[in-house]
Amino acid sequence: MAIFKSKTNTKKTDAPKAEVKKVETKVSATKKTDRPSALAEYANILVRPRITEKAANMTANGVYTFDIRKEATKKDVAMAVNALYKVMPIKVNVVNTPAKRVQMRKKRGFGKTSASRKALVFLKKGDTIRFS
Repeated sequence: MAIFKSKTNTKKTDAPKAEVKKVETKVSATKKTDRPSALAEYANILVRPRITEKAANMTANGVYTFDIRKEATKKDVAMAVNALYKVMPIKVNVVNTPAKRVQMRKKRGFGKTSASRKALVFLKKGDTIRFS
């Protein structure tokens, strides 16, 4: 059992250490021509604007709500809003809504609502987003 082995055989030796060679790898910078356009890339992050009564009331304060992909980060959401709507957010909050078990009305048994994710995007005073 290696855990309970005594430490009597731990002698330090002055043997020369092996020389480690550093290998430099060149990473080719991706050009903008190789990647799809920014609009196509960021259009997948923002699924749709979330239009609810609460979200409509929050737009008066400069807070806009979007449904987003599960893999999207706050930085991705900020870059997508900047690319699609030409405004830079001050802050982005992300909220995960879990799936819930619901009772079916016509069928017996239970179903499940889908889990989703939404982003609250805070803009500077005076900046607006128009959904058309």
